[in-house]
Amino acid sequence: MADEKREIERKYESDDSGLPDLTGVAGVAAVLDKGLVELDATYYDTADQRLTTAALTLRRRTGGADAGWHLKVPVEPGVRDEIRAPLSGTVPEEIAALARSRVRDAELVPLVRLRSARDVRHLVDAEGTLLAEASVDAVTAERLDGKGGAAQWTEIEVELADDGDPAFLDQVEKRLRRAGVRPSTSPSKLARALEQTGGHRRRNDTPAPPVTAGDHVLAYLRAQRDALVELDPAVRRDVPDSVHRMRVATRRARSALRTFRSLLDRTVTDPVAAELKWLAAELGVDRDHEVLAERLTAAVDALPPELVTGPVRERLAAWAEARHGGAHAHLTGVLDSRRYLSLLDTLDALLADPPLRKAAGKRPEKALARAVHKDLATLSDLIERALTAPPGQERDVAVHEARKKAKRTRYAAEAATAALGKPARSLARSMKALTTLLGDHQDSVMTRLTLRELSAVAHAAGESTFTYGLLYGREEARAAQAEADLPAVWKEAGSGADL
Repeated sequence: MADEKREIERKYESDDSGLPDLTGVAGVAAVLDKGLVELDATYYDTADQRLTTAALTLRRRTGGADAGWHLKVPVEPGVRDEIRAPLSGTVPEEIAALARSRVRDAELVPLVRLRSARDVRHLVDAEGTLLAEASVDAVTAERLDGKGGAAQWTEIEVELADDGDPAFLDQVEKRLRRAGVRPSTSPSKLARALEQTGGHRRRNDTPAPPVTAGDHVLAYLRAQRDALVELDPAVRRDVPDSVHRMRVATRRARSALRTFRSLLDRTVTDPVAAELKWLAAELGVDRDHEVLAERLTAAVDALPPELVTGPVRERLAAWAEARHGGAHAHLTGVLDSRRYLSLLDTLDALLADPPLRKAAGKRPEKALARAVHKDLATLSDLIERALTAPPGQERDVAVHEARKKAKRTRYAAEAATAALGKPARSLARSMKALTTLLGDHQDSVMTRLTLRELSAVAHAAGESTFTYGLLYGREEARAAQAEADLPAVWKEAGSGADL
């Protein structure tokens, strides 16, 4: 079973003179010698180094207190999440799954072997609490893929203790710099090994600036494809907000394919858009439950205690946990499916050989503005229909349709921002305000459905349903207020459409 650890560390160049005296660092009462540890790690990647290119590292390491399989996922410079699994002969499934959006059908093969003699010191405070671990590593690197040789170097590594203050590392670094030690130019041992042994596959991740209308649309699509691949491990790990962000990227990609049909061959893009719609729906199963649970929990917490009758919180928590657990298990299965992985391959192929129409080669200003205005005109009709529909289900459906089109218009404005500048940014902001209002209305509709379900179950169990009815009435009022605010918000949004 895999576990996780947030790793906050810094690496420094060393001239083999050992670790400078760190007893002068603020807060450090003692530097304890923990002895020498022998570490032996084999790093794995695909033949074309997909993990390394994405700053992911996968290794099998023996020696030390954390022997096993480790996948390191970058969070920000100097911060990585390390997912660990016990030693085994092959990559454990729970680790392989987290790399699947990168690896797909490729084989993971040994890339580099690193053997390190690690001289460990613990920096502790006056109470003996660990502040950080500092080590001097004598490293020997050996290429295993036949594309390079070997290398040796010595480096200093300082890793913050669990739950430590990252500012402490700044104090350690000041002391190291005064002793002539400088930060490493390589972000990891693997990166340095590849640099020094040769044969490192380097990829130019900076595409040429967009010029034509088609360039701008492809740049937007590329950003969404990258977001899908990067968010995949976070969704599998159930990182907060990851499902929402992945769903948004899916919707943005689909919206771009639909809005800019005049620039792209629909015989190629329509099937891709259909698959993106499928993925967004699958992601929505978990996300919609998450939104409803958060909304209901906040509503119950806002009530005075005397208005919460019966085990409302307990029933709500049980409902949320049961729904989330089942939804997350289902979503993990979706991400392991051939259909999903084929969609990622299809997006790669589309971007590598884009199905551009003749209009895509034109200058972007008119072509992109025309597409955005078309979405805006359709949205105007849907808003009018929502405002004139009779209250009840018909209006709820009309508002929901307007919400979906408002999102598409927002995403279209985002895709056009690099070409159209301030007017497109203004429209995107206006559409965001509009979708927030319409989204609150839709959330109220779904929350009332859930409250009816919870109330029915509570009633069958002989519990009071007073609180559910009270919350239902408040949700009705929220929806009515959103409907009342819609004309003014739409007027403001429409006024920002001067592209």
